[in-house]
This record gives sequence, C-alpha cells and structure tokens, in this order.
Amino acid sequence: MKTSFASLSDILNHGFDTVIDVRSPAEFALDHVPGAINLPALSNEERAEVGTMYVQDSAFKARKMGAAMVARNVAAHLDGPLKDTLGDWQPLVYCWRGGQRSGSFASILSQIGWRAKVLDGGYQSFRSLVHDAMYDAPVSHRLILLDGNTGTAKTDILHRLRAMNVQVLDLEGLANHRGSILGGMPGGQPAQKAFETAVACALARLDPARAVLVEAESSKVGQRIVPPTLWAAMKAAPRIEIDAPLDARAAYLAQAYADLCADPDRFTTKLEMLRDRRGGLVDDWLHMLAAKNMHDLARGLMADHYDPTYRAGRKRHDAQVLQRFETTGLTEPDCEALAARIAAWLASLS
Repeated sequence: MKTSFASLSDILNHGFDTVIDVRSPAEFALDHVPGAINLPALSNEERAEVGTMYVQDSAFKARKMGAAMVARNVAAHLDGPLKDTLGDWQPLVYCWRGGQRSGSFASILSQIGWRAKVLDGGYQSFRSLVHDAMYDAPVSHRLILLDGNTGTAKTDILHRLRAMNVQVLDLEGLANHRGSILGGMPGGQPAQKAFETAVACALARLDPARAVLVEAESSKVGQRIVPPTLWAAMKAAPRIEIDAPLDARAAYLAQAYADLCADPDRFTTKLEMLRDRRGGLVDDWLHMLAAKNMHDLARGLMADHYDPTYRAGRKRHDAQVLQRFETTGLTEPDCEALAARIAAWLASLS
C-alpha cells in the first residue's frame, strides 16, 4: 500500500492519476508536492484541536476524536470533488509523515475499489529530497548567468529564449518577484520552502548535459533566499552580458513597471525605502512620479541607484564574461532579435 521514490525526478514522474495532499490547508500552503491537490483529512482548526487534546488530555481520546473528524471529512470529499471519479483511478496519498491521516484516507479509497497508495514517509520524505538537492548535493547543471544593468530586459529575454528551446531557470518567476526593491508582484511571494521546492523541481526537469541560462541575481529574490547549493553554483558560473543605452533601458523599464506606475501611493512607499541610501535624490524621484514623468524617473533610478549597485556587485564577484551582446533598442522586435542572437551563440557552444 506504500510506495517510495529515490529522487526528485522519480517523484515528478510518479505515474499516478492524482497526488492528494491530505494535510491541513495551512500545511499545504507552505509547501507541497508539485501538482498535488489538497483534500484535507483535518482542517486547520481540527488539527489544532486534536493536537491540543493529545498533549493536554489523552492520546487515545485525541486519536478517537481525530478518526471521527477524518471520516466526516473524507465523506465530504467523496460527495464533493471525488464524486464523479471513475473506478480505475490510481491516486497517491500523503500527509506529514505518511502515517495516520494518509493511511486512513487511502484505506477508505482502497475499500471503495480505487488503487490508492501512500507515499512512504509522507511530505517529509519529499522535503528530504528537496533539501538534499538545495543544501547538500552540488548542482550538476552547467550554469551560465544572463547579466546586464537594470532595464536590459533580461527576464523578457529569458522567456523568449525558453520559447526557442534554450534551457532556462527563471528565479524571478519562481519567486514571483522582479528582483529589486520595486519588484513586488500581485499575490506575494511563496514561502521559502515552496520556493526551494520550485527551484529544485525546475532543475530536476532540465537536462544536465545542456547549458542552463539563469538571470544574474543577488543571493535573495525579494525576500526569498536563493538555496545554498544553487547560489554557490551561480557565484562560480560564467556569464553573458546585455548592453543597452540608458534611454532605451528607461523606456523599457517605464513600460515593464506600468503596474507600479499606476499606483503612486505604492510607488512612493517603495521609493521612501531608498532614502537612507540615496538621500535627497528620493525627493527628485517623487517629484517626477507626481508629474507622471516615468521615463525620467526610470532613467534617474538607474543612473543613480541601480547601475552603481550593479557595478559594486560585479566587482565583488569578478565573474568571467563569455560574451557581450549589444543592442540599441529594447522594443519587442529588438528583444526578439536579441534573444535569437543569444540562442544561436548558445547553440554554438554545444
């Protein structure tokens, strides 16, 4: 009734029709196996209630109360999301340790006739694979960093390269953040564990025999920390650079941050966070924001904040630059042509 997986690649290619996470919604939100659905055996409140009874009263009473709750919740799932599921369905079920919650849930599914199995060790066994990949084992992929000053459309180029069959690791996409103090995205960032899961699984899906292009980042993307083994590989990796004129970058950045420009109060809050470092320049930027002069605001931010920060970072890392790609513009045709040039250069390395 139990099954196990030796690697992240194995679990990502599990072969089951559905992966069911029966932990509470709060546990699921922090991290889960990619593609899993959440059918809680216990709600957040029920899990807390059972845990309190276990510690303060009786383990027997806690198990009895928990079993009744699980039975009611499984019944609700059977009458709800599983109502029209066919008889040949093969689900993989897991909880925290692969114990009582998943065992009870899978037992009921098996009694119905479905070929349910439990993930041996539960979420913890999956998390162990992620932890090994992100904290212990060195990254086996050959990384090349995509570098360039702010506004050189690196993320846009990365997405275009992926469409051209180049292997890419999009850290900003996985972290749901544009990588700077102004870079917050709707929906907020995933939890750190969920970010690590996303990164580890993204790498597991890539061919280690081919180069992987990664946007040059600091050790954090927003509030999410780049996992240690990946950060070590990024620091040692060579890079390619995009070089574009300041005005072209300003035009691109003003468009890329249109959502922030449309919310002056939010933009003001972000700019005020730079006051300790940039002093009176913040007042100049706020005046440009009030006047809706987004091109000059973007230009000033890059010339007086982002570019100096990037120069300092490059001096610290002193990375090998394999190739520089110059472009006079960053319009959509410019970016498509630039991505094609980079893709052709990468293909020549093979």
